[in-house]
Amino acid sequence: MVTEAITLDADSKARRGFLLALGAYLLWGLLPFYMKAVAHLPLAEVIAHRIVWSVPIAAAVLVWAGCTADFKAAIRSPRTIGMAALTAALISVNWGIYVWAIAVDRTVETALGYYINPLVVVVVGAVLLGEKLDRLQIAAVALAAVAVTLLTIEGGKLPWVSLALAFSFAAYGFFRKTLPIGPSQGFLLEVLLLSVPALGYIIYLIATGQDHIVSSNGTDTALLIGCGPITSVPLLLFAFGAKLLRLSTIGIMQYIAPTMVFLIAVLIFDEPFGTAQAIAFALIWTALAMYSWSMLVTARRAAATTRGRAA
Repeated sequence: MVTEAITLDADSKARRGFLLALGAYLLWGLLPFYMKAVAHLPLAEVIAHRIVWSVPIAAAVLVWAGCTADFKAAIRSPRTIGMAALTAALISVNWGIYVWAIAVDRTVETALGYYINPLVVVVVGAVLLGEKLDRLQIAAVALAAVAVTLLTIEGGKLPWVSLALAFSFAAYGFFRKTLPIGPSQGFLLEVLLLSVPALGYIIYLIATGQDHIVSSNGTDTALLIGCGPITSVPLLLFAFGAKLLRLSTIGIMQYIAPTMVFLIAVLIFDEPFGTAQAIAFALIWTALAMYSWSMLVTARRAAATTRGRAA
């Protein structure tokens, strides 16, 4: 009976974690629609409002979760603040490139960037942490490199939008792990640090009559305020969901958002998608299938080893 109760509790947590993470990925997948809606507004102003309006939401969630003690300890640590400043800068770069790319009809490249990201993370782990890659992972990274080379030759230049998104998010994830606080506390600390220059910039725009929140129509005001929820809600949903799920499950689910973004870009935004892009995406999808299979096999072996030790 006790074993059954533990199993049911674990299943309930996994189900809750899946729904939370799914909500996050669906919101991220639909984000291009919102970014198109604010595409007529200055990029810096959109980013500033994404930051400022995320603060009250992140703070409210932290209070609700009862995690204020950890946050108070974090803001007293110069090292933690320094690391949070670095991760905040990295995620700002990522946000900026993403918003700009969608505004100038390069949404397909953003999808490619987030498809490449897991493979970049594998390379970062191998180079910086000395993690060993198995044959499937090496082959997956090689296929991704071929895809990038193909796009470079076809376009006459590196697909820098995709690479910048992939590497900036990989770097963010790498350094984010060094923060000795939870994801919700870390997110609040990041947006608080960023809110100082962001709020200053918004005040400057208002003072000079260049803003779009006071001096503009109600639609623009609502869109700018809404930048906070559309930024913070999926991040927080993911943070809470990831805690309840196995890494292998998260690894598979992470392709939901870029797949939605890709379909939106091609089928709704009608962005160009030629033969070279089709071949490159086919190579990336094959690479991701290989990477995912390798990850699942590793997870199963680890689970089998754990069961064997328990027995």
